[in-house]
Amino acid sequence: MDQSIIKGIYFKRCQLALTALKANGFKAIYADNSKEALDKVMLLIPKEAKVGIGGSVTIREIGLVRALEKQGHTIFMDWGKPLELKEKLKVRKEALTSEVYLTSSNAITLQGQLLNIDGTGNRVAAMIFGPKKVIIIAGANKLVDTLEEAFARIRNIAGPLNGRRLNLKTPCALTGKCTNCDSPDRMCKVTVILEKKPNLTDITIVLVGENLGY
Repeated sequence: MDQSIIKGIYFKRCQLALTALKANGFKAIYADNSKEALDKVMLLIPKEAKVGIGGSVTIREIGLVRALEKQGHTIFMDWGKPLELKEKLKVRKEALTSEVYLTSSNAITLQGQLLNIDGTGNRVAAMIFGPKKVIIIAGANKLVDTLEEAFARIRNIAGPLNGRRLNLKTPCALTGKCTNCDSPDRMCKVTVILEKKPNLTDITIVLVGENLGY
């Protein structure tokens, strides 16, 4: 398919979501591509701010970790690091009270709702309360019409892909389909729906007009 057609549809859907997100109290901006998203996000992060980062493929795909390191920020993240559980917990707790917290969202509806599902809950906890500023970056591929579609997206797209990425032995990672499992590796244990912006949390959502993350 002509990429300009896909780009045009993504732009229209992002505009619908941005309007709904703003109506729900969130700050929301659009970036046409990964480079533009990186530039806009970096402008939102105060110099020398301590930054917490959730387990997001999107954050890494746009080059945000490298850009923060280059600028000399203190970063709290345990993703991809060989840390003992005690060290991981320490990093995650520091991220919860960071000046800026960066993550993505599993799904965002065109009604301006954010749906996220975690195994431990530290990511969704930080999105709700703790950090001074939360920035959520999401590709247009994560936009869905309804909450029902958001759940379906997580169970049958994001869940299986993340399970495979993390080498988990969940049924969805093996079959590509959710079975509402009782696996010890189950990732779907904590579900959070942001219907409106939480009272005391400054949240900016950056929608990007391309495919990013899972």
